[in-house]
Formats: sequence, C-alpha cells, structure tokens
Amino acid sequence: MIHIDMLCEAQRVLGGFAFPENIRGYKIEMSKVLRINMSDLGHKWETLPKKYETLAGRAFTSAVLHNEVDPTCHPLREKNKFVISPGLLAGTMAPSSGRLSVGGKSPLTGGIKEANAGGLTATRLGYLDLRGVIIEGAPPVETKDWYSIYIGKDKCEVKKTNDYAGIGLYELIGKIWKDYPGKPGIIGCGIVGQRLHKGAGVFGNNVENTDPGRYAGRGGLGAVLGSKRIVAIISDASGGSRPEAKDKDRFEKGRKAFKDALDNHALTGRLNNEKGEPYGALKNYGTNVLQNILNEAGALPARGFRTGRFEDAAKISGEAVHDLIDKTRKKFGDKAEGKYGHACHPGCVIACSNVVPYEKTGKAQVSPLEYETAWALGTNLGIGVLHDVAEMNRICNDLGLDTIEAGNAIAMFMESGLIDFGDGPAAIELLKKGYHPESAKGALVCSGALTAGETLGVSRIPVVKGQALPAYDPRPIRGIGVTYATTTMGADHTAGYTIAAEIVGIKGKVTDPRSIDKAELSRTFQATTAYIDSTGYCLFIAFCVLDDDSGFNGMLDTVNGFLGKDIDIGEYGMAILKNERAFNKGAGFTAKDDRLPEFFYTEPLPPHNVVFDVSDEEIDAVFKDM
Repeated sequence: MIHIDMLCEAQRVLGGFAFPENIRGYKIEMSKVLRINMSDLGHKWETLPKKYETLAGRAFTSAVLHNEVDPTCHPLREKNKFVISPGLLAGTMAPSSGRLSVGGKSPLTGGIKEANAGGLTATRLGYLDLRGVIIEGAPPVETKDWYSIYIGKDKCEVKKTNDYAGIGLYELIGKIWKDYPGKPGIIGCGIVGQRLHKGAGVFGNNVENTDPGRYAGRGGLGAVLGSKRIVAIISDASGGSRPEAKDKDRFEKGRKAFKDALDNHALTGRLNNEKGEPYGALKNYGTNVLQNILNEAGALPARGFRTGRFEDAAKISGEAVHDLIDKTRKKFGDKAEGKYGHACHPGCVIACSNVVPYEKTGKAQVSPLEYETAWALGTNLGIGVLHDVAEMNRICNDLGLDTIEAGNAIAMFMESGLIDFGDGPAAIELLKKGYHPESAKGALVCSGALTAGETLGVSRIPVVKGQALPAYDPRPIRGIGVTYATTTMGADHTAGYTIAAEIVGIKGKVTDPRSIDKAELSRTFQATTAYIDSTGYCLFIAFCVLDDDSGFNGMLDTVNGFLGKDIDIGEYGMAILKNERAFNKGAGFTAKDDRLPEFFYTEPLPPHNVVFDVSDEEIDAVFKDM
C-alpha cells in the first residue's frame, strides 16, 4: 500500500546538487539537445550529456538554468536563457503524458522559474527525439526585427518573421498553420511578451489549432522570449517516430494499469457511468469543478481575498459551463462548438479541458476556461457573469497574458477605487487597453499584481516573491499557504498541490486543512510534483495515484520501464528542488522571502474568521537542510 507517509519518508536530504547515483551510469540511447544562439542566429545540435540522461521536463530546465545561468543576471538581457523540454514520456502511449516545461530566470520573481502546459509541442519534440532546446544570447538592442524558430527532423531554421509580431495570437496560430501544413506545435509570446511586460505567459496552440490557450503562464517567461526577439517556436514532427521504452513489457503493463486506474477514479475517470450518468468530475466539469467545492469549504478567495465565499460562484463554475454546453448543443445541434471532456494534448485521457460557447450563437468563445482563470477573472473580482469571465479569458489568450497575474492586477485597480468590484464591462475595457502601446493603464495591467498594486498605492497585494497568489486562500488551508511561501517558483499552487490532501482527501481521509503542522506535507508534495513535472504527466494524475495503489505502481512502471531503470521519486524530486533552491540563493533569496503578505496574518477571513498562523519555524522547516 502506498501512503502519503511513505512518500514523506522518501524525501531524504541529498549531498551536492547531482542526481542520485542509482539513476546514473547506465547506457541508454542518446537523445539530442538543440542549442540556439540569438546573438548570431546560429544553432548547433548536441548529444544529450550523460549527466542529463534521466532528466526531462522540469528536471532538465532547472538543471540547465542551475548549471549555465548566472542567478544575478538581468532576466531580460542576453545572459538569461530560455529552456524548453518535453516531459520524459512525451510522444509515448502513456496516458496524459504530453506536458511541456519551459524555464528561465523569471522577470516577475527574480528567481528560477519552470512553467508547464499541454498543447502539441511536447509530443512533437518527443517524436523528434529532442530532450531540450536551449535558447541563449539576444540580438543587439538596436534590432527591430522579430524571429521565429522552425524545428523539424534534424532541421532548425531561425527565420525573420516580422509579419508574426504585433498581432493577436488567434490570428498568429492560424497564419502559422497556413505557412506550415504539417500541423506543428506552436509556443511563443504575444503582444504582452513582445513589450517585455512581466505578466506575459508562453502560449501554446491546442490540438485543433483553434485557440492559443495552452499556457505555461506563470513567471513572466513570455517576456524572456520577447527579450530574445522570438515570437514563435514551431515544432514539426513530420518524419519523426514515437519514442520507445527500454523495457517494453514493463512499460506496457504499467500503461494499461495506470489507464484503468485513471478511468475508474471519480475525479479523473470516464465521462459517464454504466447508466449513462456523468461520472468523471474533471471530464464533465473541468478543473472549474473546484469553484463550488472551494466555495463550500469557505476557502474561495473573493473580492481581493476579503472573504472565502462568493455568492455567484455557481454561475461561473464548471457545472455552469457544462450546462451551457448542453444547452447550446440542444439549440444549435452539430453547429454548436462547445465541448467538455476536451483533451489538452494528444493522448490526454483525463480530458479536463473545455470549449466555452457563446450562448447566443453556439460558437466557441474560449478554450479552456480553467478554475484558476474563472477565479482570477471572476470570483476574485466579484464578477459572476460567465460571458464576461470567458471574454476576459479570450482577451488574455489573444494578448499572451497570464490570467492569474492579470486577474490579480485588475483587482489592484479595484482595490484603489478606479473600478468597482463586480463591474465586468469595466474590467473588460481595462484589459483591452493591453492592446494599445500608448496606454499606461494597459501597461500596468500587463505588468502583474505587484507592479500595478505598488503604482496605484495599494497595501494589500497578494504576492509571494513577486508572483500573485492563485485560487486558494491560505488562511483556511494552511498547507497550500506553506507551499505558496516556500516554493522556489513564487506563489504557485501547482508547485505542491496539498489541496489533494486537504480538500479532496487521500484514500477517503482528508488532512485537516486548519492544522498548522504542514512542513512535511508541503515538502512531500513539492518533491513529488517536481518528479511529475519531469515525467510529462499532468499534475492531476495525483488524485488517482495517491488514492489507488495500482495506479501509483502503474505510473512508476511506465517511467521506469521507459528508462529501463528504477528511479526513486523522493530523491529525484528533491534533487530538482536542490538545484532550484541553490539558484535562488545565488540570486539573493533568503528565508525572509519565504513568507506570505502581512494581511494574511492579521485579517481574519470569513466565514471561518481565521488568519494564517503557521509559525516562521514551521515554514522554515520545509527546507531546513537545504
């Protein structure tokens, strides 16, 4: 039986910053690394270094940054690097394994950053046997040209594509698929990243190429691409082949067991049960199924983190989107474009994405509307109109703007009194100012919550290490608060998703969310998440693998079967965190940066009227030996 305490036991401290000896020193077929220098527009192919043999996804991006980037460098100048790596299993038949990691020094936090997303690119790079792409240098500052990078089978071209710059991303992805008929994966930066604003995310195209909404959104990494004068990176898998496991029998056995476990879990499972009734919560209601759950728990931050419940939460929830899709299907038939049970990347079986339709036409408005986005642009702003929330989501996708950072920046305008909480039309108009380079308000809303809040004279700014908090209030859920405080990434729920234990529960048991002893829980989840982020698996597999031993073991067998070697989850994850902590220490971070904003300690949150009262000693215990 695999329990959370067994995972905790696995988190032992390692010496140095290398990965554990028991996963090094065996021979596997060498993947490739593509290194591109934007200073001279040259590139070279490298054999994957032996020390990176088992590294992919976040493990790869963080190792390269730790080993090659000066942590004191300016994040928007030539010494920073932008690193791309598909997860280890990307392109294989493992279920829900097509996630992509991007990394760099964050202009938002000043520390190391990895962000990941679905889309097409990870699978395409997996087929091309590319473990990583490292983009370094920068064109001269006087350069006015913009570039795109085309990556194909043993082929790389750095092309001047000024016609790709300065346009919305919906237009851009359509233009690229016309230029490249092989249905490539696309990632890049939009208008916001091209202007070097700190709220810029890295977009990816969805599987149908109808929306640029597959975002590695956090940390301002879109601005790092913009500083390299790169609009798009295009990955064409034509002529490539599916990666093969070293131990095919073990991989296949694990794949089947893992898929069965995912299909049968109440959160990750199939769309309908045997009676034709909705079954899998994520397929039916998307990640936004959490809107009502967190609201009921009194931990849904509303109106700028002033209360833990929102009276209109149900109107913008995953259930509301599900009902809208059913309604438009009934009204418009085959012409209706709304979807639930929508995959975010090829081979995704959890399918928690969606396509939100316009109620009046049935045409697609945006894809996807995630929980964190519905919260940031809805609940957080006191806006309970689904159309308005989805429209802001669409604008963010078009601009290249992280929705969490954008929503918290808009909240700063509301805190300052420039806009009223609950005013959807005013929030939409503010967001549209991001298109206009001459608009100071547009620049502020695209620069993140910290810049906007300080400029507007706001004292309640919900950020850690410069990055805005996501959709879980840390006062009634202390474990996620400890993760916000201590993760290397700035406030980030995905860095250690203790919500799985504190709200949803593991093996039918819910960890007391109000307990203040959360160092071990957060450390365990952070290390395990770092491992998951490196495999290419989606974070939401955690619901299944922590509940179901056959799912957990099946997941392990896919990874270890692919490598032909057992690796230890705890050691692997902690090695990643060691690299990241070392980078941040080099950048000047100390224990004082591992703290929440003051108002979380002093302002009780209704309805439970609790504050965040985890001690500094408990917070520091998360990484006390690192």
